[in-house]
Amino acid sequence: MPTHTPPPITLSAEDHARLSDLALAVEHQPGVGDFLTRELMRATILPRAEIGSDIVTMYAELRYRDNSTGEIHQATLVYPGDQDIASWKISVLTPVGTALIGLRVGQSIEWETRSGEIKSLTLLAIVSQPR
Repeated sequence: MPTHTPPPITLSAEDHARLSDLALAVEHQPGVGDFLTRELMRATILPRAEIGSDIVTMYAELRYRDNSTGEIHQATLVYPGDQDIASWKISVLTPVGTALIGLRVGQSIEWETRSGEIKSLTLLAIVSQPR
C-alpha cells in the first residue's frame, strides 16, 4: 500500500457520474475498479465550469514525471474503449490512469501497480483540456 497520504483531487460532476458507473461495471473484476472507487469516494465534486485548467479531467492531455525513473511522459487520459498505448492514450481503469484523474498541476501521488509495486508520479502540466 502507498505510504503517503494522497493529495486532494477534484472531479467535475459529469466525470464523477460517468466514472462511478464505470467503476460499478467492473466491480466483478478484482483489483480493476477498487482504486478508482476509492478515488471517487474521496474526490471533491464541482460543476465542470468550476474545474480549473490545471486539473486533470477525462480527455485531458497532460505531462507527468515518473518519480521512480525520472522519465517525463505526455499522455491523454481516456475511457477504456479509447485506450491506445502506442499513442499514449491511457485508460482511467489502469492504475496510472486512476492515479492521474483529478490531480492538480504540481501534485504527486503514489499508487500500487497490479504487481504490487509502489509507484509515484508528479503532474507537471496540462497541455490541453476539453471544455
